[in-house]
Amino acid sequence: MTLRMMWPLWLTLLVFAPLLALAVWRIRTSHGQRRRDWWRRGAIVTTALVIALTPSIPRTLEESLITNVEMYFVVDRTGSMAAEDYDGEQARLVGVQQDMVALTQAMPAARYSILAFDSQTTSQLPLTTDSRAVRSWADTVSQEITNFSAGSAIDRPLAALTQTLTAAAERNPENVRLVFLFSDGENTDGSGSEAGEGFDSFAELEPLVDGGAVLGYGTPDGGTMRSYDGSSDTGFGTDAPFITDETGQPAVSRIDETTLRTVADQLGVSYTHRITPDSVEPLVEGVDVEQIAADGRRDLTTYEDVYWPFAILLALLLAWEAWALAREVPKSGRKHPRDDDDDEHTGGRADVVAVPVGTGNGGR
Repeated sequence: MTLRMMWPLWLTLLVFAPLLALAVWRIRTSHGQRRRDWWRRGAIVTTALVIALTPSIPRTLEESLITNVEMYFVVDRTGSMAAEDYDGEQARLVGVQQDMVALTQAMPAARYSILAFDSQTTSQLPLTTDSRAVRSWADTVSQEITNFSAGSAIDRPLAALTQTLTAAAERNPENVRLVFLFSDGENTDGSGSEAGEGFDSFAELEPLVDGGAVLGYGTPDGGTMRSYDGSSDTGFGTDAPFITDETGQPAVSRIDETTLRTVADQLGVSYTHRITPDSVEPLVEGVDVEQIAADGRRDLTTYEDVYWPFAILLALLLAWEAWALAREVPKSGRKHPRDDDDDEHTGGRADVVAVPVGTGNGGR
């Protein structure tokens, strides 16, 4: 049991001590009904004092584990990620949705962030401990609008990811940062840098990355993609027309595992080919949550207030006090005002009226 106190202790004493002293003095100097009235008023003050002190029972939630693990999901939303060659004829983004949720379940005590890239890179979710936010985003993720497509570029999120990880390392250098890149590896519009692989190298990020994986989606045979105009009637999972190539035939997207393996090597993480919803546990098995939590755990202490019985008692006492005061109102008005005037003229004595007796013959 502890006291959380609604007000500072000095202010509580300043308000209630004089009231309690008054109630005690009136109880000792009053008699009969007046004494009972002041017992009731003393109980009102005492009950209000208990509520102001706010007695509470502290509880420590040991199950609410917060680690210093930061998980960064980098998601490819280009049109090729709608190719229907995942786990049969499902879109690759369906695999991304399932894997993102599975990773948050495998690391339930981490902080999560999402970067998505298509024709540009945007931050979809700042670091948060709410895994439900990741699930909500994954459930609604869609491919980019087909007419706005600017081709696929594996290095498109590089600048944003560099800025994000650098800021995170400066803010919390002791934290563990895991990067998970979800893509099919297509690089039809790369930057053509000096990296020699048709895209800018991710190698400069390796010192900022403590683990993670590059997850590749798609098959060597490839799959076709539905067009998407931003409406719910188009995109993967609908009967929208297929995206076509320059010949007018349905375009086919194929996974580029060479590019994906290269990015994984540059980041210093593993690469895994995702063609079915297999377990993601191997991707995080090297992260010892309990060991990390030894540095990053924060015990969450909550308080269960137990003053509610006194609040009920206070309400009853106040109702009693109001009823008692209401009964006294008519008593103060029972004496007619003219009675006071008569008392002033007669000195408080009743007038004596002389009645003559025997004014007739009998009076002689």
